[in-house]
Amino acid sequence: MASSFCNLISIGSGQKKLGDYFSNQNDARHCRRVLLSYIVQRSSSCCRNTESYLYRTHTNQLEVKRWRQHRRTCFKNGEEHLDTNDVKKEEDISRATLIWRAIKLPIYSVALVPLTVGSAAAYLQTGLYSARCYFVLLASSVLIIAWLNLSNDVYDYDTGADKTKKESVVNMVGSRTGTLLTAYMLLVLGFLGLTWVSVGAGNVRSILLLACAIACGYVYQCPPFRLSYQGLGEPLCFAAFGPFATTAFYLLQSSTSELPITGAILSSSLLVGLTTTLVLFCSHFHQVEGDRAVGKMSPLVRLGTEKGSAVVKVAVVTLYSLMLVFCLSRVLPFACIFLCSLTLPVGNLVVRFVEQNHKDNGKIFMAKYYYPFDFSDTWIRIITRLYA
Repeated sequence: MASSFCNLISIGSGQKKLGDYFSNQNDARHCRRVLLSYIVQRSSSCCRNTESYLYRTHTNQLEVKRWRQHRRTCFKNGEEHLDTNDVKKEEDISRATLIWRAIKLPIYSVALVPLTVGSAAAYLQTGLYSARCYFVLLASSVLIIAWLNLSNDVYDYDTGADKTKKESVVNMVGSRTGTLLTAYMLLVLGFLGLTWVSVGAGNVRSILLLACAIACGYVYQCPPFRLSYQGLGEPLCFAAFGPFATTAFYLLQSSTSELPITGAILSSSLLVGLTTTLVLFCSHFHQVEGDRAVGKMSPLVRLGTEKGSAVVKVAVVTLYSLMLVFCLSRVLPFACIFLCSLTLPVGNLVVRFVEQNHKDNGKIFMAKYYYPFDFSDTWIRIITRLYA
């Protein structure tokens, strides 16, 4: 009986252990289920976060792409708007303004300056001055410059450089033939005036020098030469208005005897030639694109406007430096230093204006109308002679 009781106790203990075992197994399964559920939940959460991140990234990329497209569109529209405004501004230019641009009245100072400087040099040398000779030469020179301007418009129209240039005389008048005939009529009248004064002065050298100056103007722009299209316009301009014209006007101021070619007139003609060449150089800033399109390889087309503005700065510094050297060496009156120094603000204005506006065709158009100091040299010569 005792053994049976012990057996029952051992059976009961075994059942209890078996129950504990199954209970532990159930707890393990529950833990695994909980762990698995947790893993599934974290995986789902991670996937959702990944999907959310990818969605946000994709959305941001789309937004950036749309913004860039919008920016490009706005920029393009802005350019078109600016171009439209430029076109409207060009179209809104009054006819009076176009006529003023076509006449180019300030450019006629290139006829006045060589004559005035040459006459002043003759006055310094001899103390003689002929007003009648001066004004006949002035009128004749203006006619020659008018021929240059009109024929230049005609031949630039032929090559296509002035096809869209509203201030071109050919475009305004509407007649190429009429403009060309007028130009050559002015040339004939101007040359007759120069010849009349030369014959009256009995000076053959002067008319030969003036003929060379006119020849420079012809080969500069007229067919078959058109040397300005090869970038030779500036050297021709220097020769025509400097050594040729200034020296010829100097010689024509004496009707009694032949004037000697002195260092004063040579240095003066050099300064006039450089300054006039600078005017021609500056007149091309607003025409670079048009000149390049028709194959007119001016120095500015070859250099570009930025390097061209640097050339203007060097040229202005060179002009004042040469004036200082000529005065210190007594080739020119020492008093020239004083009056020429008064024009330094104007020279500085030219340099700054070109540097700041060389890309703005609307503003740089005015650069060619600056003429720094030629008249200072002229008047100081007269004053020097009066008080010598």
